[in-house]
Amino acid sequence: MIKNNLTGKQKSFLRSMGMTEEVVVQIGKEGVTPTVVTSAREAIKKRELIKVKVLQNSPEEPKDAIETLADRTDAELVQLIGRCGLLYKKNQEKPKIELPK
Repeated sequence: MIKNNLTGKQKSFLRSMGMTEEVVVQIGKEGVTPTVVTSAREAIKKRELIKVKVLQNSPEEPKDAIETLADRTDAELVQLIGRCGLLYKKNQEKPKIELPK
C-alpha cells in the first residue's frame, strides 16, 4: 500500500533534486530480494532521496518492483519514469532535505 503524504509542491521539489542523482539501487534478475531491500534502507537512511532502476533482466514489471520496494522500505514513491523511480523517506534523526511547506 503506497502512502502519499507529500504535496504536489514537495514532489516537484524532490523530482528536481532527483534529476542530478545517480542510481543507487538496482533491481536485477532476482527481483526485490531482502538484500535489495536492506541496501535501499541503508541508502535512504543516509541520503533520504534515492534513485532506483529496474534492469532489463528483472522478472517483475518496473512499476510493480519499485512500488514493492517503496512499500518494504516504508518510503514515499515520488516519481516513476520508465525503469527508474525516486524514493523518499525523511531521516528523523538527521534530516538533510528541507521540504517546502
